[in-house]
Parts: sequence; C-alpha cells; structure tokens
Amino acid sequence: MPGKLSKEQRQKRIQDIIARESVSTQGELVEFLRREDVLVTQATVSRDINELRLVRVPVGKGRHRYALSRSGGHGDVQGELARLFQNFVQDVDRGENVLVVRTAEGHASGVALLMDRLRRDDIVGTIAGEDTIFVVARTTDEGEALMEELHALMLG
Repeated sequence: MPGKLSKEQRQKRIQDIIARESVSTQGELVEFLRREDVLVTQATVSRDINELRLVRVPVGKGRHRYALSRSGGHGDVQGELARLFQNFVQDVDRGENVLVVRTAEGHASGVALLMDRLRRDDIVGTIAGEDTIFVVARTTDEGEALMEELHALMLG
C-alpha cells in the first residue's frame, strides 16, 4: 500500500535515493519518494534530512546535492578537510588576522563548512562565497600559524 512505511524504512529509502540520484532540494526528494509510492510532506522530509544529518555538497557551477555527512569526529573532519584542500583549494593568502582561501568555483561553502566544524579556538569564523573564503583568526600570530597549516593541507 502506498505511503505506509515506518520512519526507519522511509529514512532508509531517502539514503538509498541520495546515494544513486543527484538530489539538490527537498522538493526533488519528495518527488523521488512519490515515484517510489512513498507519500510524504516536505515538512517530514525536512525533519528526516536533519535526523539523517544530510549535508548539501557542491557539485560545481554553483550546484549542490544532498549527501550523507561522513564527519562524525574531529579526525574525520580533519581528513575530509585535507582531501578538499588538496583537490579544490588553489591559494591561501593572509592580511594580519584575515586569511583568504581561493577554491575552484562552487567549492568554497563546502570547505568553509568543514573548517567551521573543527570548532577551533584560533578561528573566529568563516564567510564563503562561490570560490573565496574569508577566515578570521583570533590574533595576527594565530593567523600566521593557520596560514602555514592551510598551505601544508593544500600541498598534501
């Protein structure tokens, strides 16, 4: 019977869909579920997305798609950040305590999100555009050390 799935079954179906399809909005996810005879509201999908800890990752040219968050602990975030830096970061520059990280187009928000997830005391915050991230370090000295660390990440 259409639409009669438990929450766990529905969430498993959502995970299966985002693993095989490029889904960029909640509305698209509702439509994919309806095609599989799962009747659900966008509000329910929104709650499922939060509970499953889905993230929107850049796929280039300003487009995003939902994916499972692979970052459980600090080490996972650091490893994923290193991978993103090696693949998508093109330059890191600094002026006093403000760093500017240049990325391939469409990847700045994903890199900044992981930097925020590190929850480091030496980073006050980040602001991301399409291909540029402003990183505010707490002090000039911490900004200098952070720049060296980010350069090392970028170079692998």
